[in-house]
Amino acid sequence: MTGNAREAILAAATTAAQLHGYSGINFRSIGETVGVKNASIYYHFASKADLGAAVAERYWRDTAEALRFIRDSNPDPLGCLRAYPSLFRRSLENGNRLCLASFMAAEYEDLPEEVEREVKAFADINVEWLTQVLVEAGLEDVERRAGAIYAAVAGAQLIARTRVDLKLFDELIDSYRESGLIPTHASTSNERY
Repeated sequence: MTGNAREAILAAATTAAQLHGYSGINFRSIGETVGVKNASIYYHFASKADLGAAVAERYWRDTAEALRFIRDSNPDPLGCLRAYPSLFRRSLENGNRLCLASFMAAEYEDLPEEVEREVKAFADINVEWLTQVLVEAGLEDVERRAGAIYAAVAGAQLIARTRVDLKLFDELIDSYRESGLIPTHASTSNERY
């Protein structure tokens, strides 16, 4: 039961963080959701910071696995770029949730150091993956463009969440593709986004 309790605590804390950010990680409400006492949570996580860091680490590791799956499923780098926004769309589809790392990044100044580190790791794995895919697509200025794509897709999710409008997310992603920010075809060397 110990492993199952830990997983249930992590799942409940992830949901809380996606809905309310780091400040939403509350041992009492997580305990009520999972059906355990606070002492059980402390058995697995010494502090809220430890739990928040574990949640954020699990989130970026799961995202890294999803990015690997996209890459393995799409031999064409442009296919990978088409699929990338789906990672953020899924959170919206699942109860109008926000990307956990985006929510926590908004609270960055108030995060414990161990949580900050894991939130940065999420952004880093996204930008690194996008950079690699853009290089494979033969594009230029890839690091800057990767950061812009990551920020734009995360921003589209935020805007769509505030309107509770999944269609708005899709429209914003389409506009990024139409403008060339998210490439849909191999570009010439002088083409800019």
